[in-house]
Amino acid sequence: MTEQSAATRPLRIAIVGAGPAGIYAADALMKSDADVSIDLYERMPAPFGLIRYGVAPDHPRIKGIITALHKVLDKPQVRLLGNIDYGVDITLEDLQQFYDAVIFSTGANADRALGVPGIDLDGSYGAADFVSWYDGHPDVARTWPLDAEKVAVLGVGNVALDVARVLAKTGDELLPTEIPPNVYEGLQANKALEVHVFGRRGPAQAKFTPLELRELDHSPTIEVIVDPEDIDYDEGSEAARRHSKQVDMICNTLEQWAIRDVGNRPHKLFLHFFENPAEILGENGKVVGLRTERTQLDGTGNCKGTGEFKDWDIQAVYRAVGYLSQNIPALPFDDQAGTVPNEAGRVIIDEDADGAARYMPATYVTGWIKRGPVGLIGHTKGDANETIACLLDDAANFAPAAKPELEAVTEFLEGKGIPFTTWAGWYRLDAHERALGEPQGRERVKVVERDEMLAASEPDKA
Repeated sequence: MTEQSAATRPLRIAIVGAGPAGIYAADALMKSDADVSIDLYERMPAPFGLIRYGVAPDHPRIKGIITALHKVLDKPQVRLLGNIDYGVDITLEDLQQFYDAVIFSTGANADRALGVPGIDLDGSYGAADFVSWYDGHPDVARTWPLDAEKVAVLGVGNVALDVARVLAKTGDELLPTEIPPNVYEGLQANKALEVHVFGRRGPAQAKFTPLELRELDHSPTIEVIVDPEDIDYDEGSEAARRHSKQVDMICNTLEQWAIRDVGNRPHKLFLHFFENPAEILGENGKVVGLRTERTQLDGTGNCKGTGEFKDWDIQAVYRAVGYLSQNIPALPFDDQAGTVPNEAGRVIIDEDADGAARYMPATYVTGWIKRGPVGLIGHTKGDANETIACLLDDAANFAPAAKPELEAVTEFLEGKGIPFTTWAGWYRLDAHERALGEPQGRERVKVVERDEMLAASEPDKA
């Protein structure tokens, strides 16, 4: 390709990962003054990433974000190429043939490790795996063991609350949502009567949002219980309340729950603070309890152990202590942080003799793979804007793609026999899922099996 022809055609960009982070990056590119042509690659047959496979089914308000993302993917400058596994079906070297620059927005879908004895016992689970099951992810088992009557959830973030709420609700309560039949059947058989959520610090240090917290109390089957002894603040906690309306709202809600009488709803959901998990107790390889150490505030909002331990009667433990991104083939990776080393989205290879960063040419990251799995979905917009600003600043120095034509990509994928899905295919899958829900008066029933998703979205390739 000559420099002249490269200058007269749109800038060809590949975005790997069609969740919110990737779609926000596409939106930022289209809102710039640049002439762009974007292909969004997605490992799943359907787009939307975390919203489809990470948000609890009883959170339709968050799933409403899909409406905004739809408008981005409806734009003629964007193509969706789904059911393509980066690193298996296509490599970075392949992408560099077809695109002037590549952005990775692959998110985080694994559980962060928790180093306590007994974590590997039968009955000890990662929250991410459970979320994938109840959200109908095609790559996980179709069944989930729900035979524990007393369950512990470790962590006080929004994911911990989602897991606790789904464990405490009945299958019939969740049936009006999009849950697939196998999930409904599993939840119908759930034996959990008590769910205990444990945080090692106090109410002012909890990481959930006020709305998520209050939603726990909306279920007619869940009695939320807070021990008055867990309502404690030090100077650091009081300062946090003064400086954050959100923290103050969380504390107010917990205080109200702590002083009210316990009602008679059948499922009890306990929120415990100042309890640091010390060991998961087992017999014959199975979870039979949880040992925690009581903690106390140290004046700064942090906690220290008191040496006082308590054993809880528990038969299953879910750790919800954070997600972790997995390494991306052909890119550097920080295993501890779970991120690709970067500066404002530019991928860093290493440093020169003077300590200045050396960047991978025309290679960028955005979203959780860029900064770690923290913050709400909307926070990835700021990530995308920063990354796209860097990309556009660098664009004049890009080596032009050898095969920038749109059909070059599809010919490559078809030549490898990859049954890729498209944006038009998503509309067909969407219509199929809605049709499955209609006889039951439900908005949709999510399809789990990859083959069925493919048959509905791309019948000619199935």
